[in-house]
Amino acid sequence: MAAVTALRSSCRAMGRLVCIHRVRSCSSVRFGKPKYVCVLGTPLQLSQQQRLFRASAVSCGQIVQFKLSDIGEGITEVTVKEWYIKEGDSVSQFDSICEVQSDKASVTITSRYDGIIRKLHYNIDEIAYVGKPLVDIEIDASKGVSPEEDVVETPPMSHEEHTHQEIKGHKTLATPAVRRLAMENNIKLSEVVGTGKDNRILKEDILNYLAKQTGAILPPSPKAEIIPPSPKSETMPAAAKDKARKIPIPVPRPIVFSGKDKTEPITGFHKAMVKTMSAALKIPHFGYCDEIDLTHLVQLREELKPLAQSRGVKLSFMPFFIKAASLGLLQYPILNASLDESCQNVTYKASHNIGVAMDTEQGLIVPNVKNVQVCSVFEIASELNRLQSLGSAGQLGTNDLSGGTFTLSNIGTIGGTYAKPVILPPEVAIGALGKIQILPRFNGKGEVFKAQIMNVSWSADHRIIDGATMARFSNLWKSYLENPASMLLDLK
Repeated sequence: MAAVTALRSSCRAMGRLVCIHRVRSCSSVRFGKPKYVCVLGTPLQLSQQQRLFRASAVSCGQIVQFKLSDIGEGITEVTVKEWYIKEGDSVSQFDSICEVQSDKASVTITSRYDGIIRKLHYNIDEIAYVGKPLVDIEIDASKGVSPEEDVVETPPMSHEEHTHQEIKGHKTLATPAVRRLAMENNIKLSEVVGTGKDNRILKEDILNYLAKQTGAILPPSPKAEIIPPSPKSETMPAAAKDKARKIPIPVPRPIVFSGKDKTEPITGFHKAMVKTMSAALKIPHFGYCDEIDLTHLVQLREELKPLAQSRGVKLSFMPFFIKAASLGLLQYPILNASLDESCQNVTYKASHNIGVAMDTEQGLIVPNVKNVQVCSVFEIASELNRLQSLGSAGQLGTNDLSGGTFTLSNIGTIGGTYAKPVILPPEVAIGALGKIQILPRFNGKGEVFKAQIMNVSWSADHRIIDGATMARFSNLWKSYLENPASMLLDLK
């Protein structure tokens, strides 16, 4: 009798069971409002007032807040320029999360976790603050990440900075772009031999590794990975080129007239320019101008352009101007110096890190070519190509934009002839180069000939540089450019 009673009780309990759709939730149990239930296989409709417990799968993930790390140089806020991920995406360590821009450089932020993106704390063009959450990442709790670990910040990586990763007991050195290329081709970095400095893995190392695996033959590449210019531009007739150069082409932009004033905050590189120029105008400037006959240099460049292009590098006049300036700085090191704030000490810089002013969509930026004193003209051209590509894409890193010791600004690319350049502290001199013009000049015999003339405008810090020093430097720089063969004697 007791057995029969127990069996009936069990059947009644089973009759109260319901079949519910199982959903995933962060809570273990919650109320649901199903429209139908199954009682012993028979569907029954519920009223609005009836509620049943709904079972759910318990998420085993742990949410950690990935905070924006200290980028350095006193930067406390950045602008989010681009997200490489969205909510719901899976990320791994060293994957790029977003690109941010400070008033000094663009920086790519990478993940330190493997997990799923649950929340983006900022929209595009919003200001993100150092030490504040950037994204929320759901990670596997079984990996044992403690709550304190979310305070540890991930070092940001700009495009030229190196990243380290422990692989089988040793470190590999590669940029985020190289790591992504390896990941896309399922290549383990530990299996690739790096040919860069400190065994750094370069892009060409990845390509060579792929070539060995697939049997493909890759052409030799120069030091810098530069895409040669399209041959279509070379097929344009010379007359058409000259005509296109003379007629300014307006930039197509949508014109919206609202009739109302608009106020925008100063951010990014514009903010840096405000600070730099405010400090620059405290320096007592003096100017010096001259004209340069570039007839021989124009001929030399035309001869070298096809050779440089065959090696994947676009050769402009700028590498010659930069190298000639470096040779002049060897003779007049005071122009490659800096003055402390108290005006008590002058520091002579060992490296010639010559900056080149660039006009970009983000504003005026001045990246610099490092150690020009030990670089060839071709190496300078390769580095300039790299800086110009990154500058156009808004991806210049802090290392590219810092450490300059001397600056040249080529206003001639836009069409100017003369300028009054402003010194970039802590530098003490700057030059502005005008456009190259075909003008009549007299030779030593009094005969008129067609000359390629360029004007240069120098500005110097009059606290430590006098006019005679600036003039002598300019004359030496001028002699190198007017007689390019003379540079061969001093090239290192």
